Amino acid sequence: MPKKPSTKGVLDDLYARPGHLMRRCQQVHVALFLRELEPLELTPIQYSIVFVLSKLDGIDQAALAGLVALDRSTVGNVLMRLESRGLVKRERSPDDGRSRVLRLTRKGKNLARDAGDPVARVQQRLLSPLSAKERAAFVESLRKIADSHNEASRAPVRHKVSLAAG
Repeated sequence: MPKKPSTKGVLDDLYARPGHLMRRCQQVHVALFLRELEPLELTPIQYSIVFVLSKLDGIDQAALAGLVALDRSTVGNVLMRLESRGLVKRERSPDDGRSRVLRLTRKGKNLARDAGDPVARVQQRLLSPLSAKERAAFVESLRKIADSHNEASRAPVRHKVSLAAG
């Protein structure tokens, strides 16, 4: 049987690349998130949407997409799934009949509340290898990178929203 070559040291250049490491960290985060929130049947993207709607009741789909940095069609697909579970409702905008405003149902509000502790556990577990000081620096570094390159994203964060009346 031929001996398998060792990759030790051969791929160090790849394993030191920030993009590769961010992708791997994203994979770890999603795995931890799905495991912790399995009882609530909530994905990271769904959580982001439910969280935003729990804070900004009555925004429209375009504003929501901008706030969670996703394209409109992805947000639309996720909203359809959340709506089918009775978590979100779409209502005709009082300002523009063509537009729909988004609101969490009571069930959706309960889910947003119930997800808080499990999400906090995911964040704690994800960052557990770091000291408190390293955690703060790491999060600030990620924020600085994301903010500095926001416009390079295919779905940049857009912070300006208008809330519907009611």
